[in-house]
Amino acid sequence: MRSIWNGAISFGLVSIPIKLVNATENHSISFRQVHVEDGGRIRYRKVCELDGEEVPSAEIGKAYEDADGSMIPITDEDLSQLPLPTAKTIEIVAFVPADAIDPLQMDAAYYLSANGVPAAKPYTLLREALKRSRKVALAKYALRGRERLGMLRVVDDVIAMHGLLWPDEIRAPEGVAPESDVTVRDAELDLADALMDTLGEVDMDSLHDDYREAVEELIAAKASGEAPEPAEKGAKGGGKVIDLLAALESSVKAAKEARGEDEDSVADVTSLADRKSSGGAAAKKSASSPKSTGGKKSTSSGTGKPAAKKTAAKSTAKKTAAKKTTAKKTGSKSTASRKRASA
Repeated sequence: MRSIWNGAISFGLVSIPIKLVNATENHSISFRQVHVEDGGRIRYRKVCELDGEEVPSAEIGKAYEDADGSMIPITDEDLSQLPLPTAKTIEIVAFVPADAIDPLQMDAAYYLSANGVPAAKPYTLLREALKRSRKVALAKYALRGRERLGMLRVVDDVIAMHGLLWPDEIRAPEGVAPESDVTVRDAELDLADALMDTLGEVDMDSLHDDYREAVEELIAAKASGEAPEPAEKGAKGGGKVIDLLAALESSVKAAKEARGEDEDSVADVTSLADRKSSGGAAAKKSASSPKSTGGKKSTSSGTGKPAAKKTAAKSTAKKTAAKKTTAKKTGSKSTASRKRASA
């Protein structure tokens, strides 16, 4: 991999020559702007607003626009004379626990490569020290004309550096949280936990960009002169959730079915509307009727089947009693016969 910056890590009095390499790459598909009528490329030209002439890159400099609109020229020589100790050095300033870094500060990621054989020993020392301490290093460095904040950590056998935003670059989340007070019930939390457990973990390597693949297929089809097949439209989202419990339960069932698991263990959820309309009547009915002492719940729907079951049970009981009576009579007769025979 090509290095984008050469310098050194300053670790106290230890200096570690390193190369900075991009740890990520962008796979998004970019498009060009074209003239719809003839397909010609649309290009941007840098034109001076005073004389209307196009300006080549060699004649373009920097300037700071003041509040009144006036331009203050700033040259590369002006910037090079500023005191910037991190111009060619990643200066470690502290070692902190990894959870002390707010993920909101995370920016670009880089790999730090030891630059030359003499750098291997101090590089390995810093790597193993980070591993054993289970901490990360906070550092300052300069890149692309500005000083930045970074975090060094170990990835496999390599020291990686994450660029960090400065704390004052993180905006406070004012006005983002729901304005009204919302109460979450235990039943809703239980189903949310069940959904989280069902979804479980995922192999990060199995995740990929479905949209990018669809765009690539579209480009390939149009390039070969074929008519692209219309993509299947997914379910529309953004609808209003009327019954959160039912929505959570359905999500759990769908997740279990997707994983080929048995969803019978998920409890049935009555809709909130049904609970409000029939809650009082159901409570009175359950209070007046005796509870079943059997281990199984009744699944009848009030269509006369319970009465038929009771009649059949009574008939079976009568037949059993009749058989017992007959057996007793037969037994007594045989006993009397044996007594007479013995006499």
